[in-house]
Amino acid sequence: MEQENNATFYYKKLLKLGAVAFALLSLFLFSKTISEIKGWGFIGKNIAPQTTITVSGKGEVVVKPDIATFSFGIQEESLVVGEAQEKVANSENEILAFLEKNGVAKDDVKVSDYNIYPRYDYTRATAYGGGKQVLAAYVVSESVEVKVRKIGDAGKLIGSLGELGATNLSGLTFSVDKQDDVVKQAREKAIADAKANAQKLAKELGVSLARIVSFSDNGDGYPIPIYYAKAEMSVASSDRATPEFPSGTNKITSNVSITYEIR
Repeated sequence: MEQENNATFYYKKLLKLGAVAFALLSLFLFSKTISEIKGWGFIGKNIAPQTTITVSGKGEVVVKPDIATFSFGIQEESLVVGEAQEKVANSENEILAFLEKNGVAKDDVKVSDYNIYPRYDYTRATAYGGGKQVLAAYVVSESVEVKVRKIGDAGKLIGSLGELGATNLSGLTFSVDKQDDVVKQAREKAIADAKANAQKLAKELGVSLARIVSFSDNGDGYPIPIYYAKAEMSVASSDRATPEFPSGTNKITSNVSITYEIR
């Protein structure tokens, strides 16, 4: 009798455990089903390529340069390095004093390169021996960049620097001081152009524009010089020919692309 009661007890216990397990399994399956049903509402919500359009825009700003930039070199040589350096320093000081006197700020002049190297001569071979390399001098050279804010003075300055010992006058360019502001203006025009193109295209397609999915700036913004005159030579009061360099205008261009979600 006691064994029969124990068997009944364990049987009922197993039934309870089974019921609990079944309830947990049912709850899990129910939760899983609800989750799957909720997921159905998001199917197709990801932006696919066929639900977007991409348009491009271009903006241009034409400005008159307000800065002229050029570079020049100073080169001296001597068998003693210190002497060559001193000659370069003296020429540099004289040129800097001239530039400052003519309205060029110290902050607008900088040394971009400085070199010291030996220069050798080669003797010819003779019946008594072969040729050999002989030190001729040490060469000291430096390159200097100058920014001229009164671009009308650029020709006068360049014409005078040669007399002060400057060499390799080159790299004359005309640019805008606040270049970033002009680039920003060009980009704003490009974005406005792209938006107008998107609205026009959406109307033609019979769709409506939604959010912006992506934007890219093609990284333009470099000035393109536009010249309207040729360089001329004018005679100054001292009867010395002074180069006149027309600055023309610079065209800043920006190109952008915008991708829209459509509905």
